Amino acid sequence: MVEGDASTNISSSSSNSNSKARSIGLEVTLPARSCNDLKCPFHGRLSIRGRLLTGIVVSKKAKKMVVIERYYQQYIKKYKRYERRRSKIHAYMPECIDVEEGDEVLIGECRPLSKTVAFALLEVRKKRHGR
Repeated sequence: MVEGDASTNISSSSSNSNSKARSIGLEVTLPARSCNDLKCPFHGRLSIRGRLLTGIVVSKKAKKMVVIERYYQQYIKKYKRYERRRSKIHAYMPECIDVEEGDEVLIGECRPLSKTVAFALLEVRKKRHGR
């Protein structure tokens, strides 16, 4: 029995070392790379709560931040029609997730990280074609 207990301890510790990313409680794929970023929802202490949004990455010029553009329709009661609108949302990009401009991504609401950033990048849904 002692040998069985030791083997279960070894197997459980090895499975923990392979998956260093913690589960954030959502159905998203965990990043393949690990990072030491405290603001990462998978490897740090950042909790995701609130809205989950999808959008297209428009800019990633700033360090550790991306700009997501979302298109939606707003109903205009007077004209009984919909109008197309868009919004740009700034989101934090952890080091363990690689994105390019044009990728479709999923972002989740978190605590305010700066004056304009209150979302964090969770996963890349579709890669941009061409590159």
